[in-house]
Order: sequence, then C-alpha cells, then structure tokens
Amino acid sequence: MLHVRGPHVTRHYDIAIAGSGFGGSLLSMIAHRLGHSVVLIERGTHPRTVIGESSTPLTNLLLEELTTRYDLPTIRPLSKWGTWQQAHPQIACGLKRGFTFYHHDLEDPQPFPPDRSHQLLVAASPHDRIADTHWYRADFDHLLVREAQSLGVDYLDETTLTKITEHDSAIQFEATRHNNPITISAKLLIDATGPRGLLHHALNLGEKPLPNLPHTQALYTHFTGAGKIEPSHQAPPYPVDAAAVHHIFDGGWIWVLQFNNGITSAGIAATDALATKLNLSEGAPAWQRILTHIPALQHQFSDAKPTQPFRHIPHLSFQSAAITGKRWALLPSAAGFVDPLLSTGFPLTLTGIDRLARILNQSTDAQSFDSPSLAHELQTYAAETEADQLAATRLIAALYANMHDFPTFSALSLLYFAAVSYAETAHRLNKPELAPSFLLHTHPTFGPASKSLCERALHIATPAQAAELREDILGAIDPINVASLGNATRRNWYPVDANDLIQAAPKLNASPEDIDQLLQRCGF
Repeated sequence: MLHVRGPHVTRHYDIAIAGSGFGGSLLSMIAHRLGHSVVLIERGTHPRTVIGESSTPLTNLLLEELTTRYDLPTIRPLSKWGTWQQAHPQIACGLKRGFTFYHHDLEDPQPFPPDRSHQLLVAASPHDRIADTHWYRADFDHLLVREAQSLGVDYLDETTLTKITEHDSAIQFEATRHNNPITISAKLLIDATGPRGLLHHALNLGEKPLPNLPHTQALYTHFTGAGKIEPSHQAPPYPVDAAAVHHIFDGGWIWVLQFNNGITSAGIAATDALATKLNLSEGAPAWQRILTHIPALQHQFSDAKPTQPFRHIPHLSFQSAAITGKRWALLPSAAGFVDPLLSTGFPLTLTGIDRLARILNQSTDAQSFDSPSLAHELQTYAAETEADQLAATRLIAALYANMHDFPTFSALSLLYFAAVSYAETAHRLNKPELAPSFLLHTHPTFGPASKSLCERALHIATPAQAAELREDILGAIDPINVASLGNATRRNWYPVDANDLIQAAPKLNASPEDIDQLLQRCGF
C-alpha cells in the first residue's frame, strides 16, 4: 500500500526484506507467492560482484525443492548445469563436477607425489548435464531481482535506511532514495544484507565468537586470463578444474573457481598469524607473494589480470549475538559466517529460507503476525540457525587445526562429504526424516560422534593420535557412507559410482530397486 503526502512517500507491507542478494530475492518471491505484500530494499544497484559463488549438490537440491514447492519455474533450471545452459545460457556460471583439494608446503614447494597422497578429489556428479555450478553472482543475483520484480515484488534500489524503530504492531524505518525521503513499515523485517549488515549496526546486536575457530582474514578478486591446472598423468574422476579447487597449506587455503565467461574467482583465507606473515592487507603484492610459494598456481596465474581491486577482509568469521526479535529475523547469511571452506554458506542460507517460508506460510492475515505462535516460531528458527552454524564451525575449526597434516585433514573432510551425500540421497528418496539437520548434527549416532571427533581433532599431539582419529572417522561415517568414502583402493579419488549407492541401499532403508529408480529420476 502506498500513501503519498507531498514529497514524502509512506509504504506499508507485510514483509520487508533488506538486501537483494540471491537469498533476499529468493525469499521475496516465495513470500509474494504465499500472498504477502513484499518490498525488497537494496542499498546499491545490480549487477554487482559479491563473494560466495560455489554451489553443492545439497545446495542445488534445496534450490530445486524451494522453486518447485513455491512455483518459481524461471529459477528452477538454475539447480543443474544442463538445465541452466538450456534455459539461461546468457547467465554466466561455472561447471562444478566436484571438490578438488591439493596440499602444499609453503616453505618447501615440491611436485605432487604419484601416490596421490597430496590430493583429494570428491566427485559430485557423473556427468555435466546434472552437475553443480559456480554462480557468477553479478548475473545470478541480477536475474533473481528481475524475476522478483516481474512477479510483483516492489523493489527499491539505491535506498539508504537511516532509522529503524520497533513498534508493537509494526517495524518502521526511515529511508532516502534518490534524495527523497521514504517511510516504510512492515509487520516483519528480514535482514539479508550479510554479515555485520543492516540490523547488526542499526540495533547494535553485537557478536560472539565462534568456538575454537581461529581468527581468519581473506583476500580475493576476479581475474581474466587464468590458465588451467596442469593435467595429471592419470585419468581423474572428473576434470580437476571443473570443480571448487582448494589449495591447502598450514594456516590457510586458496580457492579457484572458473566461470564460462572467462572470469576466474580466486582468493585466500588464512589465520591471523599467516595473514600477518603474508601481509594480506597489502592486496595485489600479497597475492603475488603467495604465488611464489605455490609453483602450480604461479604457472596457472602467470598471465592472469585482476578485473577489479583486491578486497581484504580483516575479520572473516562472524556470529551475531541475536538472530531474531519480535518483528525481525536475520537470514543465516546475516546471522553469521564461518568460512568459504566446503561451501557451507549456500545450504545454510537456503535451509533458513525454507524455515522462514514455512513460518510465513502460517502467517496469512494481520492477526497472525501478532500471535504468540509466530514469536515462538521465530525463536525456534533462531535456535536452529545457530545450531547449524555451530555444526559447521566445529568441522571447519577441526580442518583448520589440521591443515598441516593432509591425511588427517582429508579424513575429517569425509565427515562433511558423508553427511551431505547421505542427506541428499535421503531427500531424493522422499525420506527427509533420515537427515534431520545440516551435517546431520542431530542424527542420534552420527551427530554426537562427529562432534566428538572434531573436538579430538583440535588436540592431536602425536602421529599415533592422528592415525587413531582417522580410523575412528571411518567407523563413524560407515552407517551413513553411501559413496564408498575412505576406501583405500580409491587412493583419494572418489568418483560417483552407482554401484556404491546401490550397495548402500540398506543404510537408507531402501531397496536396490528404490535406488535404481532414484538414479533414473535424477538422470544418472
């Protein structure tokens, strides 16, 4: 509803969403589909470049489920490489067939040994058509904003919120757009502006540390002219560049993501100690220093040119001290951030969108926004969001603590790959009850076991303790291992093999015939 009083505009909505990244735009479309009046507010304009670009099988499953459930047919093809290329070939993205890891010693660079002990390749799809993607966010986010507008969501870009006031019946904020004052009121405000975003500052929410996670920094940009990783003499389970490529070393790691428009995203996340040693705050000179320690990357980026200035983030991880209030909620992407490692941000955000959508689906009239049940649902949402974030934090903290020891790092990463592959398969079998939470942290057996293993990984003092931990990890994942992870004969290269899933059918309370039908539905 819009009221105009002279030059001042007052707008009233059921839902206001601040931030038009993919999460805010997607939720605005869902809220509109549920019958709510919605405004999407953006401080800047599109297209624009942001970090957070690599999807995963679980991410794409959640995107597919949300766009199907809430009738968003334009967005649904973005859940797979093949359908994306058919429906939106003009929207840049990258082909992601898996997760590629290489281990390096920055003090003593050496060629990779032929036994693959310094590599870990985990395939996510058997072929390109059903593969995952890297989202080129300048194109991806812009598409979602345009689609939200086409569905009827009010969109206000170049809008600066100057004052937020909470009332009993609404939350109200003063804003300016193109130097004109606007007053916006809504029954519920959802913050999708990212870590340390709008409400963090406007409401002085504060932050609290993520347990056991080292303080980290990041430096990144986009490049043109980056090359490929030198090919292996053996045939890997997928093209190693068609992946989220991770270069791991003591104290940090480098990501490399390649898009089909000639752009490569690359950056480093490092502990404060290593970031200080490398002087990450210097930007481009620091990047060049890093490359001299990793000959493979130095060769790959020998002709690469940054497309924009390097961005340095001095404090990477974040957890908000509050996630919801009476009339506001933070998306998981605004409630906290752990690390880009393992691409956990997208599934956490989409899980949060799913939870908020279910809450909004119950709030169908003005009275429901004032009901005690809504307050209870928001409190539950906050608790679940924080629990998911802490589960991711436990694992990533354990990984950082063992970046110097690649066999242990690789074994710990299997906790992630086992959990997400099991969860994806359970959902595709229409058995979501088997995978009740992110990384299965509430699973009755795997949840406690994973937590204990991650805590042990923080305090490894001897090679014997590390070896024992690796053996215990294999035992913990066995009941949910549907991809033959940890199989020594695979020598750290794990393809997608239908036989692995068929043999694991009992772990999913399924028959081999159920798995065969699943594979056919998924285009295997």
